[in-house]
Amino acid sequence: MKILIMGAGKMGSFFIDLLSFDHEVAVFERDAKRLRFTYNCQRFTSLEEISEFKPQLLINAVTVKYTLSAFEEVLPMLPKDCIISDIASVKTGLKEFYDRAGHPFVSTHPMFGPTFANLDMLSQENAIIISEGDYMGRIFFKDLYQKLGLHIYEYTFEEHDKTVAYSLSIPFVSTFVFAAVMKHQDAPGTTFKRHMQIAHGVLSEDNYLLQEVLFNPYTHDQVTQIRVELKELLDIIDNKDEAGMVAYLTKIRSNLNK
Repeated sequence: MKILIMGAGKMGSFFIDLLSFDHEVAVFERDAKRLRFTYNCQRFTSLEEISEFKPQLLINAVTVKYTLSAFEEVLPMLPKDCIISDIASVKTGLKEFYDRAGHPFVSTHPMFGPTFANLDMLSQENAIIISEGDYMGRIFFKDLYQKLGLHIYEYTFEEHDKTVAYSLSIPFVSTFVFAAVMKHQDAPGTTFKRHMQIAHGVLSEDNYLLQEVLFNPYTHDQVTQIRVELKELLDIIDNKDEAGMVAYLTKIRSNLNK
């Protein structure tokens, strides 16, 4: 299959490496410096090269801020039967775009980023495939993700956004609060250092991605729940309520083991 990957960042490069031995792969990247670190693929910097390549599958791996504008830029260069796809963690506006694009599409979310995941050992990681996409496109990505050992889930766009509101917004907000109140430690303990590593990883993401995750319409209720739990915990601490603390720890340990 002739596959065009848009963006030669960390995830774009990951997909180039993953697909280049079984498919004819090209990468489109405006920043020529990034192309120095891409191998086993054709390297495009102009739209005309995309038109000549005639891809059968397009994987949009640009940063989430530019997902839609990148699609709009290359769409006139693609064959009408080219399957267009994204791997964005935030799907804002994508369903509406696909509805009017006039191309078969598939939308997936590999729920591992190069920030934390070991890309050589993904058997503990997950991927979401949007069920509303093209059948053959979904089969392609399902087969690809199965070969990586990923746990695969099929959701609608709405179900995806609800899942992301839970799985990303709660860790993000917890990390933001930690980073906001933390102070430099000369001799940090193991727990503190692990939280620091997580905070540095999360905050290395670009502002737009963090913003869009938190502006997800389903995020508010998740953050409200954090506030409720913090109030309960603070009441227990203020009252030095030993029985209340035991009950609270029992509750959250039980919740972890569900």
